Amino acid sequence: MKTTHTKQNKQLTGEKSKSLLTGSILAIIVAISPYIFYLYESLPETKTWETSLFTIESNYQENVRIYGWLFMQKAIPLLFLIFWFFTSRDWWYHVILIPIAMYTFQIISVIKQELDFDETEIYYIIPVMMIIIPIVYFIRIKLFDKYVYGIDLAKMDAELAEYERKEKEMLEANK
Repeated sequence: MKTTHTKQNKQLTGEKSKSLLTGSILAIIVAISPYIFYLYESLPETKTWETSLFTIESNYQENVRIYGWLFMQKAIPLLFLIFWFFTSRDWWYHVILIPIAMYTFQIISVIKQELDFDETEIYYIIPVMMIIIPIVYFIRIKLFDKYVYGIDLAKMDAELAEYERKEKEMLEANK
């Protein structure tokens, strides 16, 4: 039996290999994440760390190692949340943007070396929440109506449009 390969089959094979490669890279990053987290232990226990590329100064923390520890405390969960957001197939995955925003603001506070980090981020998160929560709730309502109550909003809109069209025709006929 002769097998023919179409352009579509080759495209699907390419997409599968790209997906496999992406998944493998993500799996490796997650697997080595404890080692990435503990990179802060290689930082010096001094107030300033100078290299040929950059200089890090620990203004409010005791030393650069503690500064690195604080950064990793925020960066690793942020990394996992970003992976989760981009790989999730659940209808509610947009809610993951709220903790992503929270960790992002916390990392910014750590980098800026503010004294009140982990305290003021909630005020920055409120606008993000005000946008994301209604969107997710709207998606939930549409899904709930469609799959629980069996209401198809597109059909309802089509019926309403048809009703309006007939009403206009009747008004024009009565003139």
